[in-house]
Amino acid sequence: MDITQLILDDHYEQRRLFAIVEQVARRDRVTAGEVWSRLAAFLELHAAAEEQIFYPALIRAGLRSGHAKDAEGETLDAIKDHNEIRDTIAETMRHDVGPPGWRQAIAAVNVANGDHMAEEEREGLTDLRQTASLQLRHDLAVQFIGFEAHNYQRVKPLDRNPATYVRELERAAAAQIPAS
Repeated sequence: MDITQLILDDHYEQRRLFAIVEQVARRDRVTAGEVWSRLAAFLELHAAAEEQIFYPALIRAGLRSGHAKDAEGETLDAIKDHNEIRDTIAETMRHDVGPPGWRQAIAAVNVANGDHMAEEEREGLTDLRQTASLQLRHDLAVQFIGFEAHNYQRVKPLDRNPATYVRELERAAAAQIPAS
């Protein structure tokens, strides 16, 4: 088990659920609303798991490997993306399920999430695979899947200040690295 593969698997499921929402008949508002509710909760759970497990590990790996600036930039951008995804999800709640305005709001979430996933797959996941051992990635995967399993009934959406989030992670990670 590897945390980078678990994240990719979650990304696949997100893409699949967006495709389902898009394909549900416009007149079937109940199914569309239920699938959307499941997807919105999953997006938040995934973001929370990444913020709890993946990004702290990416910051630590960046510090250990001498690529702290790359890890910092990727994490700052990812937290900003997560906030944007949360904001676009919140916008969907201003619409009744089904009409064009609701579908446009869902499309905006899909765009924000798709951009985030593509960037994360090119950068953060690749960087962690290159800088963390397979054992560490396995240990992180166990934590990640445990977090998702424990919190599957919803986590509270929480926008974070990207700079504050990264500074806190860097301070904690630096405290764990022995002075050379």
